[in-house]
Amino acid sequence: MGQFETFADFVRMGRHGIYVWSVYGITLVVIAGHLISLRLQKRRLLREYRKMKKRGAV
Repeated sequence: MGQFETFADFVRMGRHGIYVWSVYGITLVVIAGHLISLRLQKRRLLREYRKMKKRGAV
């Protein structure tokens, strides 16, 4: 595994593991939240567009 002798050493990363893995976790949560937000915004915009199209505003 390169510079780590065991998988546990890799996870611990020389006592810096908690910081490294928490940053990865926070990053994944932020990216997932952003993707969910974009999907919801797209749905809302398409719904508004269909309403406008139905009324003949487009």
